[in-house]
Amino acid sequence: MSDVLTQLAAVLETRKSAQPDSSYVASLHAKGLNKILEKVGEECTETLIAAKDAQRSGNSDELVNETADLWFHCMVMLSNLGVG
Repeated sequence: MSDVLTQLAAVLETRKSAQPDSSYVASLHAKGLNKILEKVGEECTETLIAAKDAQRSGNSDELVNETADLWFHCMVMLSNLGVG
């Protein structure tokens, strides 16, 4: 797993200097930290809702997907702040 996260962190780092129209991550970096934090907050809320839904339904598929989205946007945030 650490190899995957290391590779993702390297890609995120390269996207910091890419043209905003070249990728979703580059566009987030271009919009700045506030936009990135907005996405982290949005994904956090979606993760919380998915957790409650998983508790009721017993199906955790959506929870896993939303957690992955949250982690991804947290990694974008860390990259933007220069935290490796």
